[in-house]
Amino acid sequence: MRVIAIIASYNEERFIAACLENLIGQKVDVYLIDNCSTDRTLEIAGRYLNRGLIGIETFPRTGGVYKWHGILERKEELATTLDADWFMHADPDEIRLPPPGSATLAEALAEADAQGHNAVNFMEYTFIPTREAPDHDHADFQRTMRWYYPFLPSFPHRLNAWRRSEGRVELAWSDGHQVRFPGLRMYPVSFPMRHYLFLSVAHLERKYVGVKHDQAELRRGWWGWRDRVKPERVRLPSQDLLRHYESDQKLDPSSPRRWHIVEEQMGARSFFKLSYWRREFPDLFGRRES
Repeated sequence: MRVIAIIASYNEERFIAACLENLIGQKVDVYLIDNCSTDRTLEIAGRYLNRGLIGIETFPRTGGVYKWHGILERKEELATTLDADWFMHADPDEIRLPPPGSATLAEALAEADAQGHNAVNFMEYTFIPTREAPDHDHADFQRTMRWYYPFLPSFPHRLNAWRRSEGRVELAWSDGHQVRFPGLRMYPVSFPMRHYLFLSVAHLERKYVGVKHDQAELRRGWWGWRDRVKPERVRLPSQDLLRHYESDQKLDPSSPRRWHIVEEQMGARSFFKLSYWRREFPDLFGRRES
């Protein structure tokens, strides 16, 4: 069974190698959409061509504006043309993992498929720097940044691996968080996912500050705190407030946060986004993973 992860990148030189190496090691092929990176992202990614990375294309960045909706629609289109049994929407700052008992993501998705399911949700574990260890902006960040919190604003939150559908699936409707298509049957076990939100306050500033988001997406409430983050207001938490990472098998999903720590510090908690989603998609709320 063939699995393809479709990744979009923009100036992800810090994350792209770790992302590709993880997915390829999980027996997942990767297709990369690059949104006109100006750093070493393409140079680094190019080393993996024909070694699990099956293709790279450029998505235009007209007027310097980041248009996520258009990128997601391109991912929907690619899922109708690329030759695979399963697809996964993922980002460079994520490490997607199989659940305990499976050796690889490909094996775990094959098991879900064999049981008659055609979509898989991921449980997010958000890794951030701490007051005691504030800087992990280097290639070895996975080894040194070992404090996290489980993050679940609503369930399912990351329903974005799916079996090939006869028609075109919908991904852009949900900011990429949830795939939608007729006859969706979600696997009952959420796979784990490590999300490296930022590696230092300086890295947070490079990653989020100054990005020109599409105005229509802002009106939808998509970018929330990321569009308004002020690095001078960020206060890194003490390690005592987080959970210590020991292994992927021991990631703890209990008592997840509904808001990112940085989001709370910005004083917004994305009220516009939350009200938009409640109004447009009321069926998504009131369900939490047991």
